[in-house]
Amino acid sequence: MPVGTSSAAVKFAVNLAAPLEPAHLELARRPLHVALPGHVRERVARCREFVLDISRSGRAIYGVTTGFGPLVEFEGRADGAGQSDNTIIHHIVGHGELMPPAVARAAVLARLFSLAQGRSGVSEQVVAALIAMLDTEFAPAVPRLGSVGASGDLQPLAYVAHALRGNGKAFFQDELLPAGDALSRAGLGTLELDGRDALALVNGISVTAAALGLAVAQATRSHSTAQLLAALMADVLGCGTEFASVGLLAAFGHPDVADAGAAIRTWLEGSTPSGERPLQEPYSIRCTPQLIGAAGTSVKHADDVVRRDLNGVSDNPLFFPETNEIAHGGNFFGQPSAFAADQLNVALVQLGNLAERQLDLLVDPHRNGGLPPMLSPAPGQHHALQGVQISATATVAAMRRAAMPASVQSLPTNLHNQDVVPFGTQAAFTALDQAGLLRYLHAGVAIALRQAVHVGARRPQAPRLAEVFDRIAAEVPPITQDRPLDSTLGRVADLLDTVVSEVECVR
Repeated sequence: MPVGTSSAAVKFAVNLAAPLEPAHLELARRPLHVALPGHVRERVARCREFVLDISRSGRAIYGVTTGFGPLVEFEGRADGAGQSDNTIIHHIVGHGELMPPAVARAAVLARLFSLAQGRSGVSEQVVAALIAMLDTEFAPAVPRLGSVGASGDLQPLAYVAHALRGNGKAFFQDELLPAGDALSRAGLGTLELDGRDALALVNGISVTAAALGLAVAQATRSHSTAQLLAALMADVLGCGTEFASVGLLAAFGHPDVADAGAAIRTWLEGSTPSGERPLQEPYSIRCTPQLIGAAGTSVKHADDVVRRDLNGVSDNPLFFPETNEIAHGGNFFGQPSAFAADQLNVALVQLGNLAERQLDLLVDPHRNGGLPPMLSPAPGQHHALQGVQISATATVAAMRRAAMPASVQSLPTNLHNQDVVPFGTQAAFTALDQAGLLRYLHAGVAIALRQAVHVGARRPQAPRLAEVFDRIAAEVPPITQDRPLDSTLGRVADLLDTVVSEVECVR
């Protein structure tokens, strides 16, 4: 929700007293105002005081009075600042490519919401620092590889804290800089940590939740795009519409399949079959409600799981001042999100398979109603969609190769303290990658549909589909002679996201 404007962009806001949603994570890519209501501030302060009181009493608290992981049997450093130093520094061993700044910022937002529940014993200054960071264009530089998603996302979140303390690297306005310089440019001071602050920052699955939440947000749009493209393809080719029959899909017994059929029927309102198509279409047309509907079930499940992660508390131990209780346990174990991300990954791959097969049908003169091969206006002299199809084939192969579940790859580590681990972080990042690849497959289908009309297919008859087609055509001039289409694919992917988002807003 807009709260004001600046010369750069509209600023958005979220409230720590309201539920955090996957769509909010996308807002964090730009400066984001986070409201801290008084009662949230009070519960954070109350828990902090409780932890300090318990610490002074001599009662053992994991990570505060002890070492970490299997070294819990040994005493930790006596001073809280030194203990915080050790917490962060020994985890600065990540590697691989850096997360995009938008993902790192989303992880900070997710961590902030967990800490704001008042069960982690974190100081108010940490909460304030994360809020201040999100209100700027600062982003920690965080390697993607290093977390097993078991004792939280220890290493990536350690890089977040490291950068906020002015160490390592960070982004400011998407420029990679020494963290101290990035903080200075953003107008931020260095973060001071004491007591349980450092462990509270790192001991949760907020990177996993952020990556999965971003994947869910895009997958939700792509699911709607798949419905739109299925309808547009049926209209442009003049297909019959029995495949989306109300009674047919109701008899199948799967509500999400019926919903997908309803969406396709809504798009197709006003379209009349040409009567020139086969009695039964290939599965890439005829079975689209069943495939897309089943994918929708997986998207909904991932959405449910990640909402719980974003609004729950992932940390260890948790503190309950009202009952004088410290609960040591495993609320940092990202198994729910690992399973959900793997399931989402598989659904995205199958949507990719569908898009690739739809593209293949459109460029094949034996199945596209006699349109020229590759939808070229001059086959042999120009090649039109030929390069797009080869790229789509490579993309689907990459998606399939990445479809191996991460959640069953458990390996013992940490002197067998972490003897079973979920690898939810890797599962979530794979799902996020797959969601990005699917956008380009959908863009390829949309460009092919636009070109099909140019070389002889009919314009969509359904008014809503005709409007969408005109928007695609305005973005993609007809391919009258071969030209680069790489940037066009990106623009069309953005356009499809916009179109389906507008539809959801109207609903």
